[in-house]
Amino acid sequence: MSKPILALVGRPNVGKSTLFNRLTKTRDAIVADYPGLTRDRQYGTGRVGEYPYIVVDTGGLSGEGEGVDPLMASQVQQALSEAQGIFFIVDGRVGLTPADEAIANFIRGYGKPVQVLVNKTEGCNLAVLTAEFFALGLGEPIGISSAHGDNVAEAVDDLIERLPQIEMQESHDLDEHPGIRVAIIGRPNVGKSTLVNRMLGEDRVVAFDMPGTTRDSIYVPFERDGQAYTLIDTAGVRRRKKVAEKIEKFSVIKAIEAMQDAHVVIMIMDGSEGITDQDLTLLGLAIESGRGLVLAVNKWDGLDSDQRAKIKHELDFRLQFIDYAKTHLISALHGSGVGDLFKTIKQVYRAATQKIATSDLNRVLEQAVLDHQPPLVGGRRLKLRYAHLGGLNPPRVIIHGNKLDKMPKPYTRYLENVFRKAFKWVGTPVIVEYRVGENPFDEAKSEMTEREKQRKRRVDAFAESKKTRQQNRSRN
Repeated sequence: MSKPILALVGRPNVGKSTLFNRLTKTRDAIVADYPGLTRDRQYGTGRVGEYPYIVVDTGGLSGEGEGVDPLMASQVQQALSEAQGIFFIVDGRVGLTPADEAIANFIRGYGKPVQVLVNKTEGCNLAVLTAEFFALGLGEPIGISSAHGDNVAEAVDDLIERLPQIEMQESHDLDEHPGIRVAIIGRPNVGKSTLVNRMLGEDRVVAFDMPGTTRDSIYVPFERDGQAYTLIDTAGVRRRKKVAEKIEKFSVIKAIEAMQDAHVVIMIMDGSEGITDQDLTLLGLAIESGRGLVLAVNKWDGLDSDQRAKIKHELDFRLQFIDYAKTHLISALHGSGVGDLFKTIKQVYRAATQKIATSDLNRVLEQAVLDHQPPLVGGRRLKLRYAHLGGLNPPRVIIHGNKLDKMPKPYTRYLENVFRKAFKWVGTPVIVEYRVGENPFDEAKSEMTEREKQRKRRVDAFAESKKTRQQNRSRN
């Protein structure tokens, strides 16, 4: 793997999700505020500390009964199996519990580097709170605060430096891969390999059998209708025994890495199976990545009328949270609908990367405010003063004003939709962020105070000069 994988385990309510949000710098555990998303394990890209990594959050373990939650939940086992390092989170204010000891015994059986993190230590004596956790026999505990970030970066760097045979590689040189970078993601056996081959052409499939790649994803450049593309394949085309099991194990992690490097993500689903919880997990990761998104429902030609009606209902009902993404009904095997994917890919790429003039943004913002006034907070209307573009892929609109930190989410979604419609931001998330300006009265008061100081200095200087002149006259 190009990045080490760190798993978070521990009892319920010890702060794992808060630590996950801290490590990934997300407010929610991978867009948990979107309805309909089902997660067994949370995956995210680590953004705290010196080294890049992938972090996996797991459900809480009670440690009760024989073993750990009768031989531990399968999703926690999976996380521990695929991880290179383990963070074992305990509650410093509760202290060492029998459940912690049971979980520690189970973790020890995996034989992987473990760092015990004693959470909720803010404002406390670290030496006192961490002392009893030496009894777990997992090395020196580190006192942290996942809520405030105390010692979190240091703990991450320390664990990664202890990982065996982990080469910290430089980030992938994306300049080597020209044109529009397109990542193909999806569950195992939904037709990723077939779609990749169809998009490349049958004579290019040999490119996937080239050995020696140092990454899990394979980068394949090609050209179509004068446009350069690079397909980032996560399908694992090479044939080997039990390949399905291996793909299953790493599919989510490969998808995260591929999406980081892509401009546009094609999420492929199996029409014969409908929309599964795994599909929703991958869609949540695609949203969290911020990349342009295209949905492809595969095996459409093999569905009868009832199955087609059912999948269309599921698309409308379960995927309302990504109504900005265009859906294609395709057959990767026979090629129907695949050609239309390229048109949408180019549209999404242009939408995600086009620059917008500040004057145009402010014109749209002004009209949006006229059409629908911001809400009242504390009896006063929120003021949106001006906007500018803060980034691309995805488009990020920065709005400055007063008290905008209290802006309700529905109005933010309204602004996102207004900007999306105005600038034809099709197939890409639109992020609206707020910058709260200083109170102009405070600034005026500050300036007044400075003027008063200057006036006082002039008065003092004049008085001193007058005194000197009087003394000189007295001497004369």
